[in-house]
Amino acid sequence: MSKRVAILLSGGGSNMVALAQSMTGDHPARPVLVMANSADAGGLDKARAMGIEADFIDHRPFKGDRAAFEDALHERLLLAKPDIICLAGFMRVLTEGFVRRWQGRMLNIHPSLLPKYRGLHTHARVLEAGDAQHGCTVHEVTPELDEGPILGQAIVPVKADDTPETLAARVLVMEHLLYPAVLRRFAAGDRTLVRLP
Repeated sequence: MSKRVAILLSGGGSNMVALAQSMTGDHPARPVLVMANSADAGGLDKARAMGIEADFIDHRPFKGDRAAFEDALHERLLLAKPDIICLAGFMRVLTEGFVRRWQGRMLNIHPSLLPKYRGLHTHARVLEAGDAQHGCTVHEVTPELDEGPILGQAIVPVKADDTPETLAARVLVMEHLLYPAVLRRFAAGDRTLVRLP
């Protein structure tokens, strides 16, 4: 019996595409829903083109009431009966109330080698710090931002002439490899750390 995966996004959905394309053949999971927090998220059309159900709940009418937005999101997710939720560029910070409902079943990918550089602007912060290495991390989602158990990391060397944009592009390539690798293991019940390359 395949695990059912819902993918949450806010933008173009490149990580969603990588995840969905990986869930074929003997993979222990299948994508059943792609959700966005805006109708104009580019990932929705990509999901539909791949034959995946796609929907959105616009966060803007809920301004000032995150709990109400999350309640609506939760109810929509329940209709799809996911076993696993993958956050893939979902640019809304989720409250403890929402996370607790799905904890142990929700993954996120973050563009840094956690525990370094939680939050935003990770590529610029790496360059400012003069780090020799950067990368990305897949972790379980807990109420504390970017602090859940680490399930996988991919390392990207920092080049002398890197800008935040060039670094981000190279990290994204590794995200597309790491997230599917971690999801495959996670869906099979294996939380062993994945390291790339």
